[in-house]
Amino acid sequence: MTIMKTVGRTVIAALAFALSLGFTLVSVSASTPDNVLVVGQIAEPKSLDPATVTAVNDFRILMNMYDGLVRYKDGTLEVEPALAESWKISADGTVYTFTLRSGITFHDGTAVDAEAVKFNFDRMLDESHPQHDTGPFPLSFFFSAIEDVKVIDGSTVEFTLNAPYAPFLSNLAYPTGLIASPTAIRKSGKDFGRNPVGSGAFRFDSWKANEAVVVSRNDDYWDGKPGSEAIVFRPITDGNTRVAEMLSGGIDMMVEVPPVSLSKFSGSDFSVVEQAGPHVWFLILNAKEGPFANKLVRQAANYAINKKAIVEDVLEGTAAIAAGPTPPAFAWAYNESLEPYPYDPAKARALLQEAGVSSAKLTFYVTQGGSGMLDPVAMGTAIQADLAAVGFDVEIKTFEWNAFLGEVNPGLEGKADMAEMAWMTNDPDTLPYLALRTGAWPDKGGFNSGYYSNPKVDSLLESARSSTDQAERARLYQEMQTIVQDDAPWVFVANWKQNAVTSDRVQNFSLQPSFFLLLKDVKKN
Repeated sequence: MTIMKTVGRTVIAALAFALSLGFTLVSVSASTPDNVLVVGQIAEPKSLDPATVTAVNDFRILMNMYDGLVRYKDGTLEVEPALAESWKISADGTVYTFTLRSGITFHDGTAVDAEAVKFNFDRMLDESHPQHDTGPFPLSFFFSAIEDVKVIDGSTVEFTLNAPYAPFLSNLAYPTGLIASPTAIRKSGKDFGRNPVGSGAFRFDSWKANEAVVVSRNDDYWDGKPGSEAIVFRPITDGNTRVAEMLSGGIDMMVEVPPVSLSKFSGSDFSVVEQAGPHVWFLILNAKEGPFANKLVRQAANYAINKKAIVEDVLEGTAAIAAGPTPPAFAWAYNESLEPYPYDPAKARALLQEAGVSSAKLTFYVTQGGSGMLDPVAMGTAIQADLAAVGFDVEIKTFEWNAFLGEVNPGLEGKADMAEMAWMTNDPDTLPYLALRTGAWPDKGGFNSGYYSNPKVDSLLESARSSTDQAERARLYQEMQTIVQDDAPWVFVANWKQNAVTSDRVQNFSLQPSFFLLLKDVKKN
């Protein structure tokens, strides 16, 4: 069905009507309509409620529909004003007072005021809040330092923290800090994620499961009229299919281009964009039970895997070998003295012998694709072969992205020995605090799915997030990286440079180091 060729100037209504009738957008051919940007996403979104999701795939839609108090300045991870036009921080670093812009409304016409801001954070953090049951809120950890949110007046809101917390402003700029309409949340309840209402550059129109999310231009947006009449986000899970759609003109833009396909877009009809960012691709190892409960076996896995071959052959040079849990994009906090585990199968076999392990059977969870997961099936297969070469017997189990998260995030205990994972973070605190701390085990609400625990690491992370001295924070994070690399709770594989490809009709597009898609100013000629 070539519906995209018929929409013309009435694209929004036509798309919504077509989707409501069950027509498919998958078989698009020729070219997409003027003023409508069609984006090939890597997966179906899980939800469009910013407080409840964790995947960059979903964030790429949300950042165009909602605003936060602050946001990342274009091309950086520096914080600048958004819904809040200014803020003050108390001398002891525990009280943040924000002054909101006047006259801004949500897409349902209700006011973006201090009460709305308080509602959003209370909803996440207060278990007695009437709308707390619209969760769960897996990244509420970002705001665990908040002790109280107080409305001073209609345009002034005050956050009191339980201690100085250096990443607070950066976390407010992250999608978990986006502000949603309280009226819409009360109306839709647990279904708000399918009926989202924000205040952003684009307003929600429709969501046809496994086909498209459609958003339309907010002509009254406080930061200027967006460049596109509408954006269609199409989930195309298979990378080769996304490439085929891009080449045929069925989509205007795709993210996470398979490395082996980049050369197909070298002509004048396309533009390939790359951007380094705070990304790490790793293997979670089950440190609680099974072979990887032994540190020597975890180290052996790090020596056994030929990461150089993965980076050069599988990823076509679009990444660098990772040395530890912190991406080098955080230059001020990165431990440059760390060297990646070298590829040394003999060393791996010696460590396994020392640990008394031979022919260990491993269950390995692999995803078909997902946020920042590069070429996960090919990488998983290469890793399986490398581990087999030193004596492991590895069984791969493959899942669709959201199903994969449903298996991995609750923890690997009783299910698997290892799992692929990728994180893209906004601060050097985020990933280790949510995925390496003892207090972040899955049964405690975190993402430490391998159950790693080291009291010294816990102490360093707590101290680093409460320090207001960046040099001291850097020292603490660098010490943490040294310990974690030696403990090897993960196999540290790669730091990726994200990429995207656009048609030659697309203008004003750039990738962000945050890995989000900011599409307000993008136009199509």
